[in-house]
Amino acid sequence: MHTQVWLVGAGPGDPELLTLKAVRVLSQAQVVLVDDLVAPQILAHCAAARVLRVGKRGGCRSTPQDFIQRLMLRYARQGLRVVRLKGGDPCIFGRAGEELAWLQARGVRCEIVNGVTAGLAGASSVGVPLTLRGVARGVTLLTAHTEDGSEPPWQALARSGTTLVVYMGVATLAATRQGLLAGGMDPATPVAMIESASLPAQRHCRSTLARLETDAACFALRSPAVLVIGQVAAQAQPAALDPHIRQAVAMGQN
Repeated sequence: MHTQVWLVGAGPGDPELLTLKAVRVLSQAQVVLVDDLVAPQILAHCAAARVLRVGKRGGCRSTPQDFIQRLMLRYARQGLRVVRLKGGDPCIFGRAGEELAWLQARGVRCEIVNGVTAGLAGASSVGVPLTLRGVARGVTLLTAHTEDGSEPPWQALARSGTTLVVYMGVATLAATRQGLLAGGMDPATPVAMIESASLPAQRHCRSTLARLETDAACFALRSPAVLVIGQVAAQAQPAALDPHIRQAVAMGQN
């Protein structure tokens, strides 16, 4: 039985970070269901396909997940080559696991095509290695935004000794900061905030856990953004802040 649906990672935004396998699969696709955060240039690789925009953004009107799954099933049963194109990696907060299980339970053969995740690309772009010998022995990817409203295990995370990469965390900065401080993390722990990772509009700000909310407000941090929390974040390149933002941050530190 041939693959009918491909769950493809488009990477963090930079079209050059798309994998060769993703390019091949897109070029053969007949229907592409695409998320909001996929760079428009990437769609040039599937110019012959029917493109359906099924974006899901926090705080905005989103396409229901069950509707997306039913669309994939409908087109697969029509014998069409279907691609579900997601930003970053489909298995990192991309619901690929849910979609894979749902389609396979209905007899649809699927394949995952990995992509570069935004946490890795964003950190690397500002000079931060997520693991570093003698500094960080691992990395933990997490989201502070959950469907059921539950919170991450802050105490365990604070004491894990790993670099923390927080996705979808702009709206929950206060909870992240408070949770990690209450869990025992040093207030001086370095933080890098990276907005629009890998895109021409990318910008970043260096901070500490104690000053996370204050500096994010001065920086006017917006989604999509990732937070890198841990000692490796101290290696982030100096941020080229606008003069008025740099002054506001400096005044807040006095």
